[in-house]
Amino acid sequence: MGFDLLKETAEAGSIGITGHIKPDGDCIGSCLALLMYLRKAYPDKRIELFLEKPAPGFRNIPGRELIDSAFPDREAFDVFIVADTNKERTGDAEKYFDAAKKTLNIDHHVSNKDGCAMLNHVEPETAAAAEVIYKMMKEEYIDRDIAYLLCMGIAHDTGGFHFSNTTAETHRIAARLLEYGFDYAGMMDETFYFKTYKQNRLIAEVVLGSQLHLNGKLISGTLTLERMHKLGVTKDDTDGIVNQLRITEGVECAMFVYEKKAGVFKASLRASTDNINVAKLAEHFGGGGHVRASGCEREGVTIEEFVEELVKEAALQLDV
Repeated sequence: MGFDLLKETAEAGSIGITGHIKPDGDCIGSCLALLMYLRKAYPDKRIELFLEKPAPGFRNIPGRELIDSAFPDREAFDVFIVADTNKERTGDAEKYFDAAKKTLNIDHHVSNKDGCAMLNHVEPETAAAAEVIYKMMKEEYIDRDIAYLLCMGIAHDTGGFHFSNTTAETHRIAARLLEYGFDYAGMMDETFYFKTYKQNRLIAEVVLGSQLHLNGKLISGTLTLERMHKLGVTKDDTDGIVNQLRITEGVECAMFVYEKKAGVFKASLRASTDNINVAKLAEHFGGGGHVRASGCEREGVTIEEFVEELVKEAALQLDV
C-alpha cells in the first residue's frame, strides 16, 4: 500500500490538505510541510491547508500564516489529502474530503492501518507522519523551512526522540533534516518545552489531584469544565499534562481525562512499557492512535465513572 505523491497530484488544478482536530506538533508540521512542498513543486496550482488554530507555542513556526482555520466553502478539490489521521477526525474539513474528486491519506497510526481514502500510504511502524511524508518527498523541493517542519513533527511524536517508537532510521532522517541549518534548539524550546505560567499551574493542579491504581501501575488525572472555569483555563492549556503523569516512577500507563464539553469527556492515554497497548484500550471506547499514545471519548457517564471504566479495561492488559 502506498503511492507516489507527485504523480498522484500532477494533474490536479486544486489540492486541499488537512489533519486532525486539535492538531499537535506532528500534524501541524506534516500538513504545513506538505503544503509548502507541493507549492514549490507546483507553483501554478491552487493549494490550501485547513486546520484548527494551532496552540500558542506554534505561533512563530514557518508558514504559520498559511493555515486557514475558518474552513470556508470551496469548490470541490481535484485532490484532497488527509495527513496524520483518518477522515472522521478532520472536523470541519471533512466536507472537503467528501466532495473531492480524488482523496489521499498519509498516516502512521495503527488504528488507521487500512487508510480512509481512495489511495492510502500508511506506515504503522513509523514514528511520525512527518517521517512518512519525508520519505515520500523529492530532495530538490525540500528547503530549510520544510526541513524545520518535518523535524518538528518527528520530534513531537517521539517525545523529543525519547519514546520507544524512535528508531535508528528516525535519527538518520532527523540528522539529514538538521543539515538544512535551522535552529533546532530554538524550535524544541518554543514548540515542545515552553509552557505558560497558567499551563504550569494547571499541570501542578492535575498532578496534585491524581490517583494511583492497579498497585501503582496506572495513574489518572482529571479536569472538569467547572474546574477549568475556576482556574481560567481552556482545553488548549492541557498540553503536557498526560506526559507529566506518565513519568511517575512505577507507572506503566497514564490517563488524563478532561471534560471537553458538558457531559463529554476526552481521555488521553500514554504507556511507558510494552505491557499495555493503549491503542487497543482506546479502541474499546471508539478511539484509537498508537500503541503508546492514544485517545478516546465518552459521554453518558460521569468523569469518575469513565476513569473507572478505563482502569477496569486497562487491568485486563496489566494483569493485576
